[in-house]
Amino acid sequence: MNNSSAAEFTALTGNTVWRQRMAEIYDRITKPTRAGKLTASRFAAECAIEKARRGQVLTAAETSLVELATRLPALHGSLNAEGQNRLGDALEAALVGDQTIAGLLHLVYTAGLQKARGFDVEFAGLSAAAPFDLLIRRDGAEAEIACDTISAEEGRAVHRGAWMQLADRIDPDLQTWLAAHPGRYLLKMTLPHGLKAEADTLPALHSRINAMLASAKRADYDEAAVLRLDPLLLAGAQATDAKLNPSNILAKLRREFGPEAHFAVTEAGGSLFVMAARGAAENEVAGAVRRRLAAIAPARLTGTRPGILAMFIDDTDQLEWRILREQLLLEGEARQFLTFPEARTVIAVSCASRFELVNAGAPEGDLRFRNPMHPAAKSVGLAPAVVSTV
Repeated sequence: MNNSSAAEFTALTGNTVWRQRMAEIYDRITKPTRAGKLTASRFAAECAIEKARRGQVLTAAETSLVELATRLPALHGSLNAEGQNRLGDALEAALVGDQTIAGLLHLVYTAGLQKARGFDVEFAGLSAAAPFDLLIRRDGAEAEIACDTISAEEGRAVHRGAWMQLADRIDPDLQTWLAAHPGRYLLKMTLPHGLKAEADTLPALHSRINAMLASAKRADYDEAAVLRLDPLLLAGAQATDAKLNPSNILAKLRREFGPEAHFAVTEAGGSLFVMAARGAAENEVAGAVRRRLAAIAPARLTGTRPGILAMFIDDTDQLEWRILREQLLLEGEARQFLTFPEARTVIAVSCASRFELVNAGAPEGDLRFRNPMHPAAKSVGLAPAVVSTV
């Protein structure tokens, strides 16, 4: 995306609106906090567009994101007046608060995938206010595609955003405590009810950890949390290395605690304090996707044509996304959904993440799961859009 293309996009949003939006985002991501880093990843597309607008060098991933954004002004120009208004409203809503433009990028990404597979694509949701987003046609066959976004946070017991906020809150206290108690420590937390950024949850847990440290207790537990403080024990040369690399420590701990655990490291001089937390149960990101599929299918598909539910799973990292794919967690939940009465009109489910948007995910551009019970399951015309990828 060159400067002029970026200018077309920002003109579509409104230049004043865009500048205000980027000021809000930069105010959040430039803070030297864990939450700021997480926010930067969430607004990666917006930041990439701004870099392009300023003529700065882009990474390959940023180039992919802004290329998708380039399609929105072109799409706007191809729509009727009502469709342009609907796209404008959707874009306006995506530039408020914690909302992002990722869902709109997934829409144009999905349309591009289907065009590349030989389909004619109509943005029926925008142009005709259809409940679904895209109408695709090929060799006399038609299908409706409803694009939907779900955050991986909905399936996590311990929300990543809440964890980052907790770590930022308690970090200054831990640095003070480490100054008086030099060494290497590991605070293990099991949170049976999980952790969310609710009004009283984070302050209460923060105060509880501080009270535990102040009283020199090694353990504290109730129905809300089980806390245990131990020396941080590392094997071999790591045990005597005065300059331990936090990345190496976290890699070791992740192997011990599993991919669902959350970690935070506080350093003070040569001392370290590591917090590790997880819920009492495994994450259910794929289960949250299944529940979302069952909720939207009756409302988003008309039933007059085969329907495809194209899910965009946001706020996931590479490790989590690889596990969801390679351990067939998404496939299992999608296929379970396809046996539900709500899936009667669904011919296939597809799943993608930000990694697919930047060409770093599933080789075919999405994960697809065909419903073998749908009357059109063996349609030759629809095959490129519905045949299972696994």
